[in-house]
Amino acid sequence: MKNYIYYLILSLIVISCGDSEEPMVEPTLPSVSLEPLNVSEGNQDKSIFASVRLSKASQQEVTIFVETSNGSAEANVDYLPISRSVVFQAGVVQENIKLDILGDEDSEQDEDFTLTITNASGATIGTGSVSVVIENDDLGNGVVVIPPTGYSTPETYDGMNLIWSDEFVGDKLNEAFWCYEIGNGDWGWGNNELEFYQRDNTSIVDGHLVIEAREEFINGFNYTSSRLITRDKFEFTHGRVDIRAVLPEGQGIWPALWMLGENISSVGWPRCGEIDIMELIGHQPSTVHATVHYANPGGDRIMNGSSTNLSGGKKFSDEFHVFSILWEEDRIRFYLDDVQYHSITRSSLGGQNPYPFNDPFFFIFNVAVGGTWPGSPDATTVFPQHMIVDYVRVFQPE
Repeated sequence: MKNYIYYLILSLIVISCGDSEEPMVEPTLPSVSLEPLNVSEGNQDKSIFASVRLSKASQQEVTIFVETSNGSAEANVDYLPISRSVVFQAGVVQENIKLDILGDEDSEQDEDFTLTITNASGATIGTGSVSVVIENDDLGNGVVVIPPTGYSTPETYDGMNLIWSDEFVGDKLNEAFWCYEIGNGDWGWGNNELEFYQRDNTSIVDGHLVIEAREEFINGFNYTSSRLITRDKFEFTHGRVDIRAVLPEGQGIWPALWMLGENISSVGWPRCGEIDIMELIGHQPSTVHATVHYANPGGDRIMNGSSTNLSGGKKFSDEFHVFSILWEEDRIRFYLDDVQYHSITRSSLGGQNPYPFNDPFFFIFNVAVGGTWPGSPDATTVFPQHMIVDYVRVFQPE
């Protein structure tokens, strides 16, 4: 009897202890994350693999859903889009996602698209969206890349009227404004230049004038480019000029945005005067020059100029800058991105007489190849090179 009572009490204790057990704690889910990826574009299509990882192994199957979306890279042009599931078997912490990159031989900026985890089953989402960067590896093959950044100036100024501009809209050069100068001129346009100027090297791309310097043999010359002038179509005296442009670079490359006196046919150069709003010699891609040329009473050339530099290793080929002059009676001031870096006055030129800079002038935009100042191209020079002009605007006081 005593043994019976003992075992009855013991069983009640066991039942009581069982009832007091704490509830089961659910295990925490792993998180799933993507890893960023950079890939060189290449000329041929290629497959790459993006990694996706779990923060820890799971005892259950984990399923995620991923898809791509355009950034600066475009689906079916730069890469093949995907929209698919990825399954992690129990115990597996990494899977790879196949991505197809479409190669080409075009020179372009680096591009990117986005890979995103849109849903996860059996895991939480950690880093759920990353960029896949396609790095350009083609240079100098003729494709014009318009930089998206740079300095710009307003379309209006207080106390001034816009009297003329070219914003380079449409699909071809406005020949109501511009003429093409063809050939190599007299002794390489007086500078021993090596190019043959022709129409074919001028184009309008996305609202920008593009002058392209090429290495090609035409009419006895090894290089071609374009030289555009507004002579007999637009000439003016005094005002503010703004020209927004990206400049080419390389040994022997010589872009210029400049002006000549409209009376050059009657008085000749340098008596007509020359205003170089901007010149750059390509082996110094961070430096631009502002200069005036004129004649002393005997007809000999005199010049007066200065230069300015970009800091931090930046180059004028990287992005847009604005080259300006404020041209007034007996004075010209030169600006880069609204910062003055050179000026001349009639008195600073020694009371020059005749002083040509109060008479009408016309524009010349060109990219020379070779010449006495920049020297000839060499093995380091990459062709083609492009000067890209966003706009030219002329303002005068009201």
